[in-house]
Amino acid sequence: MTTIQVRNVSDETSRALKAKAALEGRSLSDYLLRELDRLATRPSRAELLERIASRGVATLEPAVQVLAEQRPGR
Repeated sequence: MTTIQVRNVSDETSRALKAKAALEGRSLSDYLLRELDRLATRPSRAELLERIASRGVATLEPAVQVLAEQRPGR
């Protein structure tokens, strides 16, 4: 296991994180470890934008047309 040290955390941020950990009944260390694990598994913004760009463009009928087609049956 590796140890990570974070410097220059503001008092306000520290208090907020401690409060969130307490609300979940966790220690600050356990809370932050879970959040870091969650963060590490999420795609970066660049990866997310690349995924979006690689998708094809969907062609949909205009909403007005869809609604008009459904109205007579009501």
